Amino acid sequence: MITGTPEEQAAVRKRITNRLKRAQGQLNAVIASVEAGDTCRDIVTQLSAVTSALDRAGFAIISAAMRDCLADPEGAAEAEGLTQEELEKLFLSLA
Repeated sequence: MITGTPEEQAAVRKRITNRLKRAQGQLNAVIASVEAGDTCRDIVTQLSAVTSALDRAGFAIISAAMRDCLADPEGAAEAEGLTQEELEKLFLSLA
């Protein structure tokens, strides 16, 4: 659930999608490096970039959700079907 005007919602979705696509491209590069037999240093460097891109996408999703929960906590809980405890467990499992 992303709140705001339709333009704001679209901008948030686009930002998150772009981050995920960047991570996807970096993961493809890791796979190609492994298949090509590149050095461990190169593979680990690329893998680190994938991890960072996924973390940034996850944080963008979390920050949008937090904004929604602060703006309309009851509506956000109903839309997601999660209790506060379930949401905390989900968040902590990402850390």
